[in-house]
Amino acid sequence: MSGVTHTVLVEWDGEDRSSEATALSRRRLPRIEGVESVQAGTSVSTEGLEGGFHWMLVVRFRDRAALAGYLPHPEHRPVAEFIGAASARVVVFDVEDAD
Repeated sequence: MSGVTHTVLVEWDGEDRSSEATALSRRRLPRIEGVESVQAGTSVSTEGLEGGFHWMLVVRFRDRAALAGYLPHPEHRPVAEFIGAASARVVVFDVEDAD
C-alpha cells in the first residue's frame, strides 16, 4: 500500500485566520486513524509565488483507505467547516506515493 499526501491551500476571505486554522488542525487531525503527520502554516518562501493563497495544510496518510476515512471523520469536520466558512478560495490536491 502507498501513502497519500493531502494538500490544502487557502485564501482567507478578509481577516487572516491562519493561526486559528493551524491550531485547530494540529489539535484535531492527528487523532484520526491513519494520519501520519500534520503540517500547517503560512509560506516562508521568498519567491512570492503563492498565487494569493495565505495558508497551507499538508496531511500525510498511511494509505488511500485512511484518506477515505478522514473526510467524514468527526475530528475532520470542524476543520473543514472552519476553512469553508472563513475562506474565499480553497484548492485540495491529493498525491499517492510512487511505488
